[in-house]
Amino acid sequence: MAVSVVSLELEDFETLPLHSRRCVFWEVDRSGTSPAIDAVITSPSTTGDAVGPESEFDKEAWLSGLLLEWGVCCQVAIEQTTERVVGAAFYSPPGRVPRAQHFPTAPVGADAVLLTTIRMEPGFESEATTLFDAVVADLVRRGVRAVEAFGFSGDDESLAMDLVTLLLGSGMASDVCRRCILPTDLLTGFGFEVVAEDPYLPRLRLELDEGLGWKSQVERALQKLVESITPPAMADSVPQPVTCSASSSSAKV
Repeated sequence: MAVSVVSLELEDFETLPLHSRRCVFWEVDRSGTSPAIDAVITSPSTTGDAVGPESEFDKEAWLSGLLLEWGVCCQVAIEQTTERVVGAAFYSPPGRVPRAQHFPTAPVGADAVLLTTIRMEPGFESEATTLFDAVVADLVRRGVRAVEAFGFSGDDESLAMDLVTLLLGSGMASDVCRRCILPTDLLTGFGFEVVAEDPYLPRLRLELDEGLGWKSQVERALQKLVESITPPAMADSVPQPVTCSASSSSAKV
């Protein structure tokens, strides 16, 4: 199942998978004043499965504002046969991500963009690397120095979840979306290195500046970028010298 990756435009917001379209764990701080998000968080779950704070209105508003002020902030993976969006990666200047300030390993470096989440639909998990490559290619093209992310190292053990809920959701499980925090192992697999240690919520960094050392992921992303803008190969024919026609050569001076 081949996928292609494109930057998300606001008019394509409705094509996002349901959870990516609704979850505002990163984008909205519960201590804020959004009535939409407060209504969702304080409503009990009908399934008993806490999926995190959801508000499609707030997610679209956040995306719209960031696209207008900063530019591309989401890459989406599209299954080529069905043209269905099967994955999304969101990234942003850290100041536009309210939840980031609650992490014990905050703040994010002033020279870095924050990768908040990469979420793939079932069956397409192996394409997460392709999606991340597109994020790196976009950031390199824009001259960004580094990308950082918060990882989760506690699996789903009850102690880890209790601590995460206390730190990030003020004790409310419904205010935390575990699905939208990237596993630390996934980030290290992408080439990130831990720059702020924590047993459960470390902060990791991937340098994108040549002076600080290239990562293999950056090289791969750059290669894809070069391939995407390289014009078709010119014909292999050898140019022939221009000669005067018989009529012109016989013309008298």
